Amino acid sequence: MAWLILFIAGLFETVWAVSLKYSEGFTRLWPTVITIAAMAVSLYLLALALKSLPLGSAYAVWTGVGALGAVIYGIIAFGESKDLLKLLFIAMILGGIIGLRSVSEKSSALQKTEHGKAVNIESET
Repeated sequence: MAWLILFIAGLFETVWAVSLKYSEGFTRLWPTVITIAAMAVSLYLLALALKSLPLGSAYAVWTGVGALGAVIYGIIAFGESKDLLKLLFIAMILGGIIGLRSVSEKSSALQKTEHGKAVNIESET
């Protein structure tokens, strides 16, 4: 559940990044309001996810999802470059997100197991 919350937080990061562009330096009211609201929701959801996820992995995934969303939106809506190298680097970010999630789940399970063993050892003495 925490990973889903984190992913949604990353989507809200995309929303605030895009609306920040539309705010034109905070000179347009509604894009500015959307930016601030999306920032608040994104940070709140990140904080919720951090209750049970490792900080480094969660933060990297959060920023990665936001960056991917912003890049994809920029390509679609603003006609930004989509040359091969850019797409390769976007794929690398996506691979990093998937890899961090995978590694974090394994290390989290291992820590729970080790923690359980340590509790059992201490309780035996």
